[in-house]
Amino acid sequence: MSKPLNDTIHRVTQRVIERSRASRSAYLELMEREADRAPDRSQVSCSNLAHAFAGATEDQEALKAARGPNIGIVSAYNDMLSAHQPYGRYPERMKIYAREVGATAQVAGATPAMCDGVTQGEDGMELSLFSRDVIALSTGVALSHAMYDGVAALGICDKIVPGLVIGALRFGHLPCVFVPSGPMPSGIANKEKQRTRQLYAEGKVGRDELLASEMGSYHSPGTCTFYGTANSNQMMMEMMGLHIPGSAFIQPGTKLRQALDRKAVHRLAELASTREKTMAKCVDEKAIVNAAIGLLATGGSTNHAIHIPAMARAAGVIFDWDDLSELSSAVPLVARVYPNGSGDVNHFHDAGGMGYVIGTLLDEGLAHHDIATVSEGDLADYAREPGLGNDEALVWRDVGESGDREMLRPASAPFQPDGGMRLVQGNLGRGCFKSSAVDQERWTIEAPCRVFEDQPSVAAAFKAGELDRDVIVVVRFQGPRANGMPELHKLTPPLGVLQDRGYRVALVTDGRMSGASGKVPAAIHVTPEALGGGPLAKLRDGDVVKLCASTGELSTTADLDSREAAPDPRAELGVGRELFAMFRLGADGAEQGGSAMLAAAGL
Repeated sequence: MSKPLNDTIHRVTQRVIERSRASRSAYLELMEREADRAPDRSQVSCSNLAHAFAGATEDQEALKAARGPNIGIVSAYNDMLSAHQPYGRYPERMKIYAREVGATAQVAGATPAMCDGVTQGEDGMELSLFSRDVIALSTGVALSHAMYDGVAALGICDKIVPGLVIGALRFGHLPCVFVPSGPMPSGIANKEKQRTRQLYAEGKVGRDELLASEMGSYHSPGTCTFYGTANSNQMMMEMMGLHIPGSAFIQPGTKLRQALDRKAVHRLAELASTREKTMAKCVDEKAIVNAAIGLLATGGSTNHAIHIPAMARAAGVIFDWDDLSELSSAVPLVARVYPNGSGDVNHFHDAGGMGYVIGTLLDEGLAHHDIATVSEGDLADYAREPGLGNDEALVWRDVGESGDREMLRPASAPFQPDGGMRLVQGNLGRGCFKSSAVDQERWTIEAPCRVFEDQPSVAAAFKAGELDRDVIVVVRFQGPRANGMPELHKLTPPLGVLQDRGYRVALVTDGRMSGASGKVPAAIHVTPEALGGGPLAKLRDGDVVKLCASTGELSTTADLDSREAAPDPRAELGVGRELFAMFRLGADGAEQGGSAMLAAAGL
């Protein structure tokens, strides 16, 4: 028997509902109007239809006769990004699955899909956050043809799923199912990979050893197996009920993966015929809160402190860091997946995975079960795991107990009584602290700061021995409006080395860290950002800074009011960064999602 909904979760949800009442109502009214305006294709110009049907050689007769629903596939396929490489053959298979139930499917359009792992530390990373908005825009272009009765969204990684969600929500009068392709098999042990990275940072191994280690980890098609933003995305799609239950972490090329993909198309065709569970109905305030709960309970990627508010805005829901922090006080940490633990997402899935997480949260009243999902039922459907029966038909089974108590624990006896992220704030602004990744004895750091304005300068100071002391490293002018808010993943190895040498070390930045940010305490996404005179722009080397996750403090003893801000840096050119100037100039704060597109649209 499940417990009643937790009081804190109920209170936060009601606050989000009240705060969003006007914007949510306006969104739902728009979706109703769009549904009413959706053209009956039998009344659409024959020329329009001819253009739409011309390439669908095997399905032309079915399309012309309007025999069943037509599914629009929006794909983020490319074969540079390992997680998306399996999608190359998906459309042809999905068309076959659609025909099996009297439906048709067409590739409505493609979206960009950049790999943050490839651009980490490079100039191209400055396009990363805004690629989410480009993906949302591309999804809008794909669906603007008004030829579709449902949407199959093919995407997995960092900005791609949030971008697809935002774009699909603006066509929320249609049902939408997200179709993952699964993680690659596990490679070398994560601790060994981390050890080699730190040895390289110290100059004790060379590039050949480092490359061999990295290729032993990232080695084949499928999602990277650490629990970063990509796999946090897949967790959220389960918590929001936008996957076929249990789809997230089934590996590519397996019979079970193919069976789940087939089920996704069959179910979408059913939803498209009834319009019973549209995207607008599925993604409501409770679903957004569930996404945040899942993030906290599993120690997921810090990037979602930016993406969840952005996705929420596209559905007319207003969700902020106060909501996230208050939920964190009530949601226990039930999973430890690398980099917060030793095992990767394959081990996580084998130990019970999302079925176990959702089941234990529901048992303890720590998630909303009563959400509209793309499954036949509510979130309880997602507390089971998929498998194949004797006839190789899909079946769902109860998960049972955790298969590994070092990775998954019940919500009644968790790793930590609170969730994975905390709000820190003070006279330096507001930021996020990923407490689940940091040992509790490092939750409070107070030390003189050293101020930098880019990652290479930090690396140079580290190599020169200038940071061999207790220090809070401040890296500023890394916010959305300054340079697109790149991830600062290259800071982790040197700061980790300093911490291992026994120094009290922390990072404070208005930039981002990835889901693999690791063990060093950090206040990230600090807002207001330094550009334009934010508090970080007034810090100087040697100012004493205090970062405390326990009390939620981010402050300095320096008299900032008496100082002039450091001058804003010049916008850099090259690698296409100049093409994104409009995104930088119009971006709002990290807590709102860092989006020029949503801001300009008044969302």
